[in-house]
Amino acid sequence: MSNTNNIVLLVARILLSFMFIMSGFGKLTDPAGTAGMISGAGLPAATLLAYAAGLFELVAGLAVLVGFQTRIVGWALALFCAFTGLVFHSGTINVPDFPAAANGWINVLNQIMLMKNLTLAGAYILLATFGPGAFSLDARRGAYALAA
Repeated sequence: MSNTNNIVLLVARILLSFMFIMSGFGKLTDPAGTAGMISGAGLPAATLLAYAAGLFELVAGLAVLVGFQTRIVGWALALFCAFTGLVFHSGTINVPDFPAAANGWINVLNQIMLMKNLTLAGAYILLATFGPGAFSLDARRGAYALAA
C-alpha cells in the first residue's frame, strides 16, 4: 500500500474516532440525557447502560484513533451504530405540547441520525475489513499484512 494511502487511512481513522471519543467522554461526565433516551426506549438500568455506552464509545474511539485491534473494534462499532440507529432513531417522535412544525423537524433530524448511524456502520465495516494502515499499532505488532 502506498504511503499516500496509509496517510489517507490515518486521516480517516482520526475522523472516525473523534465522534466516539467526544461522545463517550460526554456520557461518562453527564449520563443524564443518554439515560433518558435509554429509558424512553424501554430499556432497563438506563443510567448503568449510559455509563457502559460511554465507556465503550471512549475506549473504542481511542482504539480506532491509534489503530489497535482494528478488526474487532471496527465490527463492534458497526454493530453498535446499527443497533443504536435502529433502536433510538428509527421511530416517529411526538413531543407533547410541541408545535407540529417542531415535531416535524425533530422527526427529520431523527431520520438523519438513523442514516448517519447506518453510514458509519458501513465505514467501520470497511475499516474492519481493510485494516488501519501502516500508521497504526496493529501494523507495528504485525496484526495486518501490509502490501509493499
